Amino acid sequence: MAQQSPLDDDARRLAQLGYKQELARTWSGFSNFAISFSIISILAGCFTTFYQAWNNGGPLAISVGWPLISAFILVIGFCMSELVSAYPTAGGIYWWAAKLGRPVHGWFTGWLNLIGLIAVTASVDYGCATFLNLTIGLFSEGWAAGDPLRQTFALFAVILVLHALINIYSHRLISVLQNVSVWWHVAGAAVVVLILIFAPAKHQSVGFLFETFNHSGFGSGASGPTFWLYVLPLGFLLTQYTITGFDACAHVSEETHGAAMSAAKGLWRSIFYSAIGGWVLLLSFLFAATDVEAVNAAGGQVGAIFMTALTPTLAKVVFGISTIGQFFCGMSCVTSMSRMTYAFSRDGAVPGWRLWSRVDRNRTPVNAILAGCLVALLITVPALYAPKGSTTPVAFLAVVSIAVIGLYLAFLIPIWLRLRMGAAFRPGPWTLGPRYKVLGWIAVVEIVVIAIYFVLPVAPAGVPGADGFTWTAVNYAPLAVGAVLVAIAVWWFASARRWFTGPRRTIDDVTDAGGPARDSEPVG
Repeated sequence: MAQQSPLDDDARRLAQLGYKQELARTWSGFSNFAISFSIISILAGCFTTFYQAWNNGGPLAISVGWPLISAFILVIGFCMSELVSAYPTAGGIYWWAAKLGRPVHGWFTGWLNLIGLIAVTASVDYGCATFLNLTIGLFSEGWAAGDPLRQTFALFAVILVLHALINIYSHRLISVLQNVSVWWHVAGAAVVVLILIFAPAKHQSVGFLFETFNHSGFGSGASGPTFWLYVLPLGFLLTQYTITGFDACAHVSEETHGAAMSAAKGLWRSIFYSAIGGWVLLLSFLFAATDVEAVNAAGGQVGAIFMTALTPTLAKVVFGISTIGQFFCGMSCVTSMSRMTYAFSRDGAVPGWRLWSRVDRNRTPVNAILAGCLVALLITVPALYAPKGSTTPVAFLAVVSIAVIGLYLAFLIPIWLRLRMGAAFRPGPWTLGPRYKVLGWIAVVEIVVIAIYFVLPVAPAGVPGADGFTWTAVNYAPLAVGAVLVAIAVWWFASARRWFTGPRRTIDDVTDAGGPARDSEPVG
């Protein structure tokens, strides 16, 4: 008997999971890896949230904090790789939770994942707009003199529209651009590092990497318990936010050849290579940060390092490389977010699900793309306002926190359910083996801890009842996430529990019944 092609195997496996092949399966394993690598985007997170680590911990939050938190995130990635290997569907995280647990688990996981993906799309595109605004300002004094918040928001809206159009009209181009994005991130980051090594007249010493700063306003300095237990962990948001969105490998698994293996490998590898590249990039920032006062005066923004350590021309090059990388990142975020919207709607969980689960003649979920981009725009409207005396809207950090909380809580539920299932879980061709217990519990504890930290105030002025309190300084992540959790909980108990049954089968005939392959490949 002739051996079946990978496409046939993929379609048959998808049928066993209950779905017919509706999305075009045109992505290679490298393209699958590329989308998560692009969404992680060290050219985005390392640049846009550098100030969070600088102000909350200083160089130590980066030199030690980055590899430490990256290791924990890689553990989470290993746990998710095992799950995507067993269940390679576009629903990804939500589908795993519904099958490993009950419909209620899928319900909450799906909504948390969808909220997180919309928020990460908003935060990445807003960050891209911020750097585009700065880059334009380097070429135009008139533009630089304008209102930065309104200019950035306008550019943010334009970028969202461009990403929606690219995703709607260029399905095959998206796959190609994901591959281009990988090499842009690798080559671009390398160019930035080389510029920061050879262009500055002087560099910081190695000892500077372990210095501590506390510009948060909390505590009295960088030596007390407030610093170590509250301020420094807030600085870890740089790492936690940058290395996220890797669930994209699962969301595009229905479009990937050999998904049970390639999506699993793509997921953990995107984390691993991003962690290494991001650390090297960030260390180059620190070594070039010789004018500490100028960086402090700029609120810890990384652009101050480039403007003080480099010539205007080289600073423009660095800004340009980062902006283009962030544009690629946002494009990938829209792809991942729309596939999750499509998959969750396909199972009837989203109001108006028939509209959002519809695909056009090019087999693209157009309505899901448009809806997700519109919501991303709306939740970022508060970024038009900033605390008095600041040009950095707390709203941006709040959207970042929403992304981190939503995505990682969504990861938590299926990982915990897999732990609970134990030996009854039937793995795919990529598995953790007996190590799932230790790694699973490490992942669960880490996610719980970060979820607590990232709903806390990020500035003293955002603490209700404190002197100088202002609503523009409030981290509204707990309000947004809490309101959504309450809403979906009420919706569940009032209505959804009677009609939401989890993943719906869209295919009845499965000619070759069976589960995932039993010949499993261990992690690594």
